[in-house]
Amino acid sequence: MEPHPQIAANLGRVRQRIAAAAERRGRCAADIKLVAVTKYVSADLGRQLAIAGCADLGESRPQELWSKAETLAKWQVRWHLVGHLQRNKVDRTLPLVSLIHSVDSLRLAEAIDQSATKLGRRIAVLIEVNVSGDRAKHGFAATEIQRILPQLAKLDHLEIRGLMAMASPEGDLAAARRQFAALRELRDGLRSVAPPTIQLAELSMGMSADFEIAIEEGATIVRVGSALFEDLPKI
Repeated sequence: MEPHPQIAANLGRVRQRIAAAAERRGRCAADIKLVAVTKYVSADLGRQLAIAGCADLGESRPQELWSKAETLAKWQVRWHLVGHLQRNKVDRTLPLVSLIHSVDSLRLAEAIDQSATKLGRRIAVLIEVNVSGDRAKHGFAATEIQRILPQLAKLDHLEIRGLMAMASPEGDLAAARRQFAALRELRDGLRSVAPPTIQLAELSMGMSADFEIAIEEGATIVRVGSALFEDLPKI
């Protein structure tokens, strides 16, 4: 089955931009995962992305993820939750996701661990860090992370793979670069003190407006939405 030509073209351009940003830092584009964020588009456009070869799809709201996961059940989609997860939505979300990017509190981590224990599987997660200091954003303060790592390490059904952050509002690319660099430096510093069960290989940072900067500063996962849906109906 052939994908929608505009989706295929947009995906190709985004992948080229990822490759160019990686090359500027002597990195390999294959080491950077593209998560296509489908929060503002229909399930069918998500399906078109999967057909075009991008099987990692992300949603910000659990309810949207549940709905689209059901609609696209027969397609080989790996779902990522990239937005805030309330504890009362954990049980329904975990069976559907390959990675939760947004563990933003110890209570949420404990709820995920309890639900994962009932499922009999480990759940891959990232720790969300509020690098911008914006009170409207979720996430741990950077100064909190080292203190809570030993508590997180006790949660046997959590597979902690790295850190995630959202930069300041779109448009301030200099601030975004500083914040992405700060997340990388935080991750690098934590590696030497993290309990052995915690792996911090992944850095999920960068969206449509700033993913190239994020790659230059060390992102291993970028979360791209609008750049993939240019010239397409948002329905």
